[in-house]
Amino acid sequence: MADRAVTGPLLEAHLVVRRETFVLDLDLRIHPGETVALLGPNGAGKTTALRALAGLTPLSAGHLRLDGRDLDRPGARTWTPPENRPIGVVFQDYLLFPHLSARDNVAFGPRRHGADRRTAHTVADRWLDRVGLTDHGRRKPRHLSGGQAQRVALARALAVDPVLLLLDEPLAALDARTRLDTRAELSRHLAAHPGATLLVTHDPLDALVLADRLVILENGRVVQEGDAATITARPRTDYVARLVGLNLYRGHGTGHTVELTDGFTLTTTDTVHGDAFVAFPPSAVALHPRQPDGSPRNTWPAVLADIQRHGDNLRIRLDGPITVAADITPAAAAHLHLEPGRDLWVAVKATETRAYPATP
Repeated sequence: MADRAVTGPLLEAHLVVRRETFVLDLDLRIHPGETVALLGPNGAGKTTALRALAGLTPLSAGHLRLDGRDLDRPGARTWTPPENRPIGVVFQDYLLFPHLSARDNVAFGPRRHGADRRTAHTVADRWLDRVGLTDHGRRKPRHLSGGQAQRVALARALAVDPVLLLLDEPLAALDARTRLDTRAELSRHLAAHPGATLLVTHDPLDALVLADRLVILENGRVVQEGDAATITARPRTDYVARLVGLNLYRGHGTGHTVELTDGFTLTTTDTVHGDAFVAFPPSAVALHPRQPDGSPRNTWPAVLADIQRHGDNLRIRLDGPITVAADITPAAAAHLHLEPGRDLWVAVKATETRAYPATP
């Protein structure tokens, strides 16, 4: 990357893209060496944001400023075509040129930027060595494994010395074992990248492992952002709660109680007043065949609605005054004779809950 022109964030953008039934309105800033993960459900606007940054979709309004230079500012009639943007992209399906060798795929960018063949191949060889594919330079994409193709795509994107690196679901096409190894490899390369990186993903594990900061997008707008610890501890929408595996409810706090819908209340050890969230993990939910005695402050009757495998345990969904997810072992499920429609009692200790204001 060339010498920095300005201090502060490398990427400063207000991305506004208007479609017939959808509007993306996203403020985004990324500093040198920082990796930001953009997460959201299908239709949230993640791909639209990536295409706007890459120059594939012009902005309707706002601005896109990278390393002190305006790349897209509709109000000033400024727009930079994709090939002139200092941006590298790794697409979900990698999109390697099938007729070129791995070496020539990586050399393609430097050649397009004016390097002669020898110089471009020198750059390509250096990057293939960095991603551990020195012996695969002559292979065509069809002779590469999924993990190898991903590394070639990453090398191709980095070979142009990008100010901004865009990663579009870079691990989605890999099997579970290859994904584990490639995620660790990708993390090492991102840590060494001096520019800004935006990772678009739907996988929370990819985001938590690879990113310094998470930005959650829903319906074209940011609903929450922060580091992984903040996001996982205090989700603010149902999507974020599902993403991090928590039960989440919104209500009105009065001291140690939060009143939800229809007068149902949850007790917590935290103190909240006014509009508030209550969250707890499925592992905190205990199931009983009849109303339990003893210490739990939160108990209510429920009906088992669904059972699914969840890792080594079972994920149970229960309907009642509130819908709740619970994780139990197969042995516990057998002991309780669980099946859809079964009447149960739910218990959650107050100490297992977290309550916090609904406004940041």
